[in-house]
Amino acid sequence: MDTTSPRIEHPALRTPYSVLRIGRSTASSPLTPRAFTLVELLVVITIIGILIALLLPAVQSAREAARRLQCANNIKQLALGCLQHEEKQGFLPTGGWGWGYAGDPDRGFSKRQPGGWHFNVLPFIDLGDLYDLGLNGNRDGGRRMAETPVTVFQCPTRRKAIAYPFTHGSNFVNIDRPRAIGRSDYAANAGDGCVDTYYYGPGSYGEGDAMSEAQWQSQCGTSHEATGVIFRRSECKMASITDGESYTYLLGERYLSPANYEEGGSCDNDQGWVLAYDYDVNRWTSYPPVQDRAGYGDFGCNVVFGSSHAGTFAMALCDGSVRWIRYSIDPENHRRLGNRKDGRSVDESKF
Repeated sequence: MDTTSPRIEHPALRTPYSVLRIGRSTASSPLTPRAFTLVELLVVITIIGILIALLLPAVQSAREAARRLQCANNIKQLALGCLQHEEKQGFLPTGGWGWGYAGDPDRGFSKRQPGGWHFNVLPFIDLGDLYDLGLNGNRDGGRRMAETPVTVFQCPTRRKAIAYPFTHGSNFVNIDRPRAIGRSDYAANAGDGCVDTYYYGPGSYGEGDAMSEAQWQSQCGTSHEATGVIFRRSECKMASITDGESYTYLLGERYLSPANYEEGGSCDNDQGWVLAYDYDVNRWTSYPPVQDRAGYGDFGCNVVFGSSHAGTFAMALCDGSVRWIRYSIDPENHRRLGNRKDGRSVDESKF
């Protein structure tokens, strides 16, 4: 029989021990949060910066690839619209009278139409409502048409499809002066010859209708000398493209100085898509193509094809296909692609 008396502890005597034990356990618990040191934080920030620097070019490249695809799709749509025009009217869209005129839906699609190819293709790219704004001599409707930006006319790499300032010193003959203007990054092939577009056009419809063919032919860029497919008062039939539809430019991207993307201070960017035969909407192959760049300011800059894309620019041929052409294309090959009837072969491998 155990005669040892049981040990009795007062509750108050256990409390400090319990508190001490719990406190010691808590202090050594691995679950206790610990702050980052400054060095660790700087290392993490550096790693994130490196990852962003590595990923950013890839992201930008993917975005530019998407913009290039959209640009090519725009040109494809415009080319198909021109071919539908040719199928219905018997000829490709006319280039119109001159830079003093906008399109007029009351005057049809023939040589009587003073407006250029952008205007004439509208009904064939599902923009008939825009085409009709100037019906019945509505000059204000024509103004609103000119002020309307059209997404399919704009290269997304270069600029947004919005209205830009209209800074030209002259008004249009046949519509009210626009407050702003919708522009285009695409131009039709006017050939490899005369690039003079200084003729404003006749002073009125009556004067233009009364002009003889000989009077019209005395102006630069008309059918007696134009070698392209869309030029002043053109009615180019597919049968007249004797060098072959697959070896003749129809339309494509045009060069523009980066300094003039948004302002209208340059003669090749001071009007909009609505006008007729001019630097803004026609280009020639007399000069080699050029990628957009600052400081390129000789006369040739106003008349050449090109784009803001690196390496290549997009062109539609008269068969409706879209090709990416190198800026380094042989100048003679490029010139021949602008001439529908010179009888000289084109080396497709050198596009």
